[in-house]
Amino acid sequence: MKRGLVLFLVAASLAPISFAQNDHLQAGVYADYFRLSQTKTDFAGVGARFGFHAYKAIMLEAEMSYDFNRVFTEGFTSNTTPPTVTLARSDIRVLHGLFGPKIEFGHHNLHPFLTVKGGFNHFFLDDRPATVGTAISSIENLRSNDLTGVLYPGAGLEGHLGPVGLRLDAGDEIYFASGTHHNLRVAFGPYIRF
Repeated sequence: MKRGLVLFLVAASLAPISFAQNDHLQAGVYADYFRLSQTKTDFAGVGARFGFHAYKAIMLEAEMSYDFNRVFTEGFTSNTTPPTVTLARSDIRVLHGLFGPKIEFGHHNLHPFLTVKGGFNHFFLDDRPATVGTAISSIENLRSNDLTGVLYPGAGLEGHLGPVGLRLDAGDEIYFASGTHHNLRVAFGPYIRF
């Protein structure tokens, strides 16, 4: 309860600063690519982010993405022609949640940025089809499941024409579970400035 009150007071104190900017809010969606280094597995998914300017070129952002299960192929040689190829779902899914600052360089329509965010990864098995309802229930069940701490340093480029823009960012999503694990993460998608 005390933590929630402190977070609310910090956010309320930053709100007047953020509304002094021309484009004080950003909201966007993105396609997400995540390369899990331990198993050399590629995941793809979708996510959403929301940010507000805390001070001039510093935007505080929160984002969450859901990576769908990974399908793999397996083939074997047999005496029959043609050889059989089997597709199997791995049922491994990843939920990412990140929060932190984005530092923007330049005030032009096209500008680079750096970011450092902290948060969590949630690796889980789920044999249900990948739907919006499945993603929402995965978010609702976070308290009952294990989360892995994450540090995400990254960089990117964003550009806009009026209130609509595109953003590309890439970085190292480092998670901490029995050691440090470095993983490539790339996100690309549109956003709207308010």
